[in-house]
Amino acid sequence: MTDIRSKLEALSSLSGPSGFEAEVVGAAVELMSPFTDEAYVDVFGNAVGILRSEKPNAKRILFSAHLDEIGFIVTGAEEGFLRFASIGSIDPRMLPGRELTIMTDPPVFGIITCLPPHVLSAEEMDQSFPMEELRIDAGLSQEDALREIPVGTPAVYRAGFFSLGKDAVCGKAMDDRACFLAALLALEKLDKKELEQDIVLLGSTREEIDHGGAAVGTFSLDPDLCIAVDVTHAETPDGGPKHTDCVLGEGPAVAFGPNHTPWVRDRLFSLAKQKKIPTQRIVMEGKSYTDGWEMQISREGIPTCVVSLPNRYMHTPMETVSVKDIEALADLLAAFMEAPGWEGDCR
Repeated sequence: MTDIRSKLEALSSLSGPSGFEAEVVGAAVELMSPFTDEAYVDVFGNAVGILRSEKPNAKRILFSAHLDEIGFIVTGAEEGFLRFASIGSIDPRMLPGRELTIMTDPPVFGIITCLPPHVLSAEEMDQSFPMEELRIDAGLSQEDALREIPVGTPAVYRAGFFSLGKDAVCGKAMDDRACFLAALLALEKLDKKELEQDIVLLGSTREEIDHGGAAVGTFSLDPDLCIAVDVTHAETPDGGPKHTDCVLGEGPAVAFGPNHTPWVRDRLFSLAKQKKIPTQRIVMEGKSYTDGWEMQISREGIPTCVVSLPNRYMHTPMETVSVKDIEALADLLAAFMEAPGWEGDCR
């Protein structure tokens, strides 16, 4: 897997909002198959890849990177224009004029309605429209809309993928398919190596809603240690988001906070130093809003840490990540897969 950009573009272009991830899950299983002993879709719809150690009674490390994305779901039609609700956290201020892929068979395109500035008052120009007032225009009559795009049809931002400068790439669903790709690349780095522990990669579902895929997947797979791999906010020119010094292109970030078992976190930093992998420090002072929050309380409790990929413009159709960061994240995950430091386990 030498071409990160083409692999990421292919994953990003797939449609898979929470609860409707089948297409991307199928692709994930296919991608994991060459580097695992077993790859399958579980009963909850997660993609699971297992690389088994030949050591008897080997411990098991579970890496989770979610495959779902934010999206929309059709709730009805009025005069041919589709009502909709959000799947996951979406800022309504950025919706007017956005292009969508509506997940019919075959898919069709739509546009979220917007008023041109010519007909807006000065007061309206400075206001956002509530989501319940917006509609999707798919170019259909009322009769055709009801027949061709029934209630319950999901939609996502229309796929787009391009480079920004020499290192950054921009597109939808970098959260969290860029992290899944990094974990997959880490598995590739381990190809034909003898391991002391089982390695499991979980392409989880429904993370954007309730982390349900990680919750049931972790319980079922019964690991001894968990690593949630997800994006985190990188710096933007307006100074936001607040409380972060995470910089795009400076490497993956390891977090401090209640979702992060200290010895696991310290081992990650130690490996990064040994391997000269650029790594950043961030704070998650409360709930991490990642799969790790559910993973750590599965069964009797599991040592857990969150490793993050810096990402600008999260939950937009132009999420931006660094190829260098993806490579560094893969290096760090591969190093941990080989040598997790069980001897330092002091739960």
